Amino acid sequence: MLSRKNKLFLLKFLSLFSIVRGYNILMITLAQYLASIYILAPHLPLRSVILDLNLFFIVLSSSLAIAGGYIINNFYDSEKDLINKPRKSMLDRLVSQRTKLTAYFILNFLSVFFASYVSFRAVFFFAAYIFGIWFYSHKLKKVPFLGNFISATLAIAPFFAVFVYYKNFETVIFVHAMFLFLLILAREMIKDMENIAGDMAQNYKTIPILYGTGFSKACITILIVLTLIPSLLLINYFDVGYMYLYFLGCIILLVLFIIQLWNSSTKMHYVLLHNILKLIIIVGVFSILLINIDLVLNRIL
Repeated sequence: MLSRKNKLFLLKFLSLFSIVRGYNILMITLAQYLASIYILAPHLPLRSVILDLNLFFIVLSSSLAIAGGYIINNFYDSEKDLINKPRKSMLDRLVSQRTKLTAYFILNFLSVFFASYVSFRAVFFFAAYIFGIWFYSHKLKKVPFLGNFISATLAIAPFFAVFVYYKNFETVIFVHAMFLFLLILAREMIKDMENIAGDMAQNYKTIPILYGTGFSKACITILIVLTLIPSLLLINYFDVGYMYLYFLGCIILLVLFIIQLWNSSTKMHYVLLHNILKLIIIVGVFSILLINIDLVLNRIL
């Protein structure tokens, strides 16, 4: 049996893990490595990519900066989250605001410190990335349209760091990036509809509050339709191996998503739509393996 002190420590650890969304960070780390192996540097041996220390420190710096970003976002949104996410908020409040800020500064310092192993440009990139996350959380998050756009941009920025490192400027990479960016942007707008009660209470000027849910649905529909374009391009004009099956599945699911979107009116409906987009993104990470299935099979057999 755990003592009361150990139970409290465990709860605080779980609280901190919840705040930094450790599961998201693990997924981003996996996505960066898979993208490096199969999309950004497919010409390099698997071993040289996995054991590349520069790549390791880029991914580590990304993870630390993202964790810090989740903390500062939680810090500013603590009151709003009491309304939008009461259960999660109660768990998050086991960690004091002072502890959150301390962890935030430590994580950001370590992010820049590890980036210094790679290059001065990496230091500059992650310093700018950290500032961008703070400025978004502090100011831009409350600005309609711009806040959503910046949030989606910050979400794909860690992949940009790896992209610049490998200096691979093939068109297929930009098409992949556009597909991901549009999905994330649509998800950000769904979150605004999902969190409308807390946003109104905290005087956030989000799109559904200013222009109504009908206008938000129209914007999300346009984004989803635009997402179909890179999907079709990747299927018909680029060699993505068996990953074309993933994009075919996405097209079907996104059409059903649009239908469900226009039939949605409650928070539960918007949570479901949010989870559909999240599922598409997560499955997409693992589907990268399908680009070169022979490489996967050769490592297993």
